[in-house]
Amino acid sequence: MKGLSTDRLGARTLVCGRSARLFVVLFGLGGLNCGGAKKPAEQPEQVVEGRRQDDQSRCEFKGRDDRDVQESSSPGSVLANVRRVYGYIGTSSERRRILLCREVDTNLDGMKDLLRTYGDDGERLSEQADADYNGKIDTWITFGKRQPAKVELDKSGDGKPDEIRFYTAGKVARVQRDTNGDEKPDVFEIYDAGRLERMGLDVDFDGQVDTWRRDQVRARELEEKERTEVAPENDAKKSDEAPAK
Repeated sequence: MKGLSTDRLGARTLVCGRSARLFVVLFGLGGLNCGGAKKPAEQPEQVVEGRRQDDQSRCEFKGRDDRDVQESSSPGSVLANVRRVYGYIGTSSERRRILLCREVDTNLDGMKDLLRTYGDDGERLSEQADADYNGKIDTWITFGKRQPAKVELDKSGDGKPDEIRFYTAGKVARVQRDTNGDEKPDVFEIYDAGRLERMGLDVDFDGQVDTWRRDQVRARELEEKERTEVAPENDAKKSDEAPAK
C-alpha cells in the first residue's frame, strides 16, 4: 500500500537511517546489519587521566564530593572519551558504590554525545544521544527490563521529540508522529510482531484520527491465517455431528 511500505522496516529504519556506529552503542545490537556492516569485536578500555574543560558532559558530578569519576579511553582515542560517574547508597556495612551514569564521545570530536543512566542494581534506565553530532540531544531512550521500551526522536531539530516509538519484546509496536510541529501526534502506526498493520491519520490536526489505512497485503495474510485455523475446527465439528452408520 502506498505510504506504508517505507515504514515496514520499523526499528531497522531507526537504526540504519542514522549513524550505525552510534546506535550499535545505544542499543547494544550485536547482530544488527546495516548494509553488511558488523559490530567490531570489543576491546578493553584504558583508564587515563585528564579531560577537557568543557566536553558537554551531562553526568552530574562537578563540585560534588559524593561522586567518583573514572575516565577511560576506548580503542582509537588518544584522549579520554568514556566517563563513568559513581555514587553511594546505603549506610555503614551496607554502603556500596553504584554506577550512576556513563557517557561517551562516540565520534572522538572531544564532545560527549551519548549518555546512559543506571539504577541501584545496575539496570539501564535511560539514554540520551546526539545522533547527528550537532551538539544537541535528539534521541531519548527509556528502557524496560532488558530492552528499549520507548524511543523518542527529534527529527526537526527544535529540541523536542516529534516521533515516538514504543517497543514490546524488542519489536516496534506503535509509532506516533507530529508532522506539523504543534507537539501533538497526527500520524499513528500500529504494528503486529514488528510489521506495520495499519496507519491512522489526523488530517485536520484536532487530536482525533480521521481515517485509518490498512496494509492490504497484511490484511489478506491475516484473513488467510484465520481461515486455515478455522477450517480444521469446522471439519472436526461436522465429523462429530455426522450420524453413525
